[in-house]
Amino acid sequence: MVRSSRTTPKVAVIMGGPSAEREVSLSSGRECAAALREAGYDVVEVDAGHDLFTRLEDVAPDVVFNALHGRWGEDGCVQGLLEWMRMPYTHSGVLASALAMDKDKTKAAYRAAGLPVVDSVLAGKADVSAAHVMAPPYVVKPYNEGSSVGVYLVHEAANAPPQLSDDMPDLVMVETFAPGRELTTTVMGDRALTVTDILTDGWYDYDAKYKPGGSRHVVPADIPQEIFNACMEYALSAHQVLGCRGLSRTDFRWDEARGLDGLILLETNTQPGMTPTSLSPEQAQVVGISFPELCRWMVEDASCNR
Repeated sequence: MVRSSRTTPKVAVIMGGPSAEREVSLSSGRECAAALREAGYDVVEVDAGHDLFTRLEDVAPDVVFNALHGRWGEDGCVQGLLEWMRMPYTHSGVLASALAMDKDKTKAAYRAAGLPVVDSVLAGKADVSAAHVMAPPYVVKPYNEGSSVGVYLVHEAANAPPQLSDDMPDLVMVETFAPGRELTTTVMGDRALTVTDILTDGWYDYDAKYKPGGSRHVVPADIPQEIFNACMEYALSAHQVLGCRGLSRTDFRWDEARGLDGLILLETNTQPGMTPTSLSPEQAQVVGISFPELCRWMVEDASCNR
């Protein structure tokens, strides 16, 4: 809750940062800053570098709007700094952010709550490049990055293991490939918004997510009501199980041939993208919440002790 003696509350939008998703974060931050100005806030844009503590002290905002993506901004690190500075902030707190960014621990939490996931293992990069660590088809990805950064799909007919790039971490997640459609659901507080069916010509990778025309979104998704309802229920459960606050988005794969048994959770994003092609603002719009209204709600929902 925003409490300020100022007539117009001051919001610092932190963006950019040093992660692999810096450019996406800058785009999200600019969009959110513009929407918050339209909503009537005094907005200061802050590129989150190593001087973030000093910058925020100088700005002295009433609320910090966290538009960072990836490591340091989405994994509990900056949340810890904001808690220490006692500056109310948006999105999830320290523990939920760290938990959701660690894909292995996220899956453990899902399993404990009875939510459906595929088999996966953590393995060393060298081991993954030397031999198949599980039977193809499977997917290899960093266990603590997002936005489809560094994702490898190993097809069923692959004779050789993937040769991972040098910028992949030493420890990666290898998981059974889940065939089917890409579905996603945003949770706003205690409310699941709707379901989007993401259509692409191939893998839903970084370009498909962020480049105009990279993917087509059908929202609300034209899927059986049972699957639609399950996505809404599972996304809300994932949000609650992980301890998320504010906005989150949970991604699914659905194999139509298997019905409800073919629906599995991939991951929960505690800092959904807020770019022109992003899914969460689009879902909010479909259920009657404009982008400035969504950003205003997030500022009003901000707090410490999240």
